[in-house]
Amino acid sequence: MRRAAITSSAPTPPLTVTDLKQWAYCARIPYYRHVMPVDFVRTFSMERGRLIQAAVETLETRRSFKRYGLERGERRFGTWLYSPSLNLSGKIDLLILHERGCHLVDFKHTDGGVRYNHRIQLAAYALLVQETLARKVTRAFVYLVPSRQLSGVSIGTREKDAVRWAAAEIRNCIRREELPARTAARSRCIGCEFRNYCGDIW
Repeated sequence: MRRAAITSSAPTPPLTVTDLKQWAYCARIPYYRHVMPVDFVRTFSMERGRLIQAAVETLETRRSFKRYGLERGERRFGTWLYSPSLNLSGKIDLLILHERGCHLVDFKHTDGGVRYNHRIQLAAYALLVQETLARKVTRAFVYLVPSRQLSGVSIGTREKDAVRWAAAEIRNCIRREELPARTAARSRCIGCEFRNYCGDIW
């Protein structure tokens, strides 16, 4: 993976894990949030996701840990973490603490399976856990709510390097105040809350 060049010695802009996930989906979304803050339309899927999240948490507390390959553990929902060294923060859907370290679980309300932006998100959470809790992330999962499928996600050096590279790219964009290229996946634009601001697409 190529290294992102830092273009300024200015203070490092703070980022969230959501910024990284959205950058991997469409690099323009962090631009609209940080460089040119605009009003955006809260979509139906966003509101529906909040309701589903609460329902999934309720069901999760009734399940055993065997599906995660554990006999026992401690569940923590909605854990906020912040790393000063990374200047990165994020909220983990489900953190399972156990004697050997911890598992990460992210709930996704999608039928499309696990995507690259989901992997970036989990790798960023793994870095936050490593930096702030000094615990090893032993496994990571995406729980696909519609299909009730639990998918394991590999998190290693390659994935963590991808997070650092993405964070550097976003910060370069913020410093340069430069609109990134549009996503090649035009189908993503249809339901995007920022679609009204991309004049070169619509």
